[in-house]
Amino acid sequence: MTRVCFIFLDGVGLGPADEANPLARADMPTVRELLGRPLIIGAPVETRRVLFRALDARLGVPGLPQSATGQTTLFTGINAAEVVGQHLSAFPTLALREIIAEHSLLKVVAGWGGRATLANAYSPDYWERAQTRRIRHSATTWVNLAAGLPFRTFDDLRHGQAVYWDITHWTMRRRGYSDVPVISPEEAGRRLAVLTASYDLVLYESFLPDLVGHRRLDMAPEEVGRLIDRLLAGLLANMPSDATLVVSSDHGNLEDARTKAHTYNPVPLLVVGPGAAAFHGAQSIADVTPMILNLLQGADGGKETQSE
Repeated sequence: MTRVCFIFLDGVGLGPADEANPLARADMPTVRELLGRPLIIGAPVETRRVLFRALDARLGVPGLPQSATGQTTLFTGINAAEVVGQHLSAFPTLALREIIAEHSLLKVVAGWGGRATLANAYSPDYWERAQTRRIRHSATTWVNLAAGLPFRTFDDLRHGQAVYWDITHWTMRRRGYSDVPVISPEEAGRRLAVLTASYDLVLYESFLPDLVGHRRLDMAPEEVGRLIDRLLAGLLANMPSDATLVVSSDHGNLEDARTKAHTYNPVPLLVVGPGAAAFHGAQSIADVTPMILNLLQGADGGKETQSE
């Protein structure tokens, strides 16, 4: 049996080891132990249980990589920027939602009869705000809607059965949710590990790196790196032995302190676990979902991938 925990980190690129790159100097011992270096651009790493390589997020389309097309591509394996002819920012358009509706990786796994879940918790007022169009659904939300899967709530969060996008719940105090305790990043990782033990595929999204990269949250980029590292430490310490961790992003941002915009940098693909070799040869963010599905398919013969 093989399980996958897929962590999507919005806005994390791979830059050089220079003064402009906060991730080059962030305190990230877990990442350094896995890679032998900081979270920076460099030669691929491939061992029996660890794979790390840079992925192209530009997808052969001119312009800065953006969230709507990048995330659609990452979660479906379809080059969405190529399909629509440009990189599109923020939230998926109708054309992108149609791609997600057909090719959502959660939908594919659920269609096999596999157990898939989105680990993120949604606030009590989220759906009311979405219905009145005060907010719009992200690609991740559309991916779960396409699969027809339930969404986790703050009750799940209080019972340790979900994780919030900010990893530790620290932003909830600003929104008045004083009854939801702040947790450590390690505890957030442990929660993801517990969910992974019960599912074939767990998807978790943190858009904290992108918000900090855009200067929309008052947190140092180096601290975001530290939170991510501690999340990974808690997850890897508790992850089932048959599970594989996959970490990737949609575009660069956090790794360049000189700008509030996205970057042209490649993004990381970090894979840890028994399925690491299944990601050999990955070149772009369009390869991530097909390789996850192929790994899961290999664990249960007879399933059909979306490309068949």
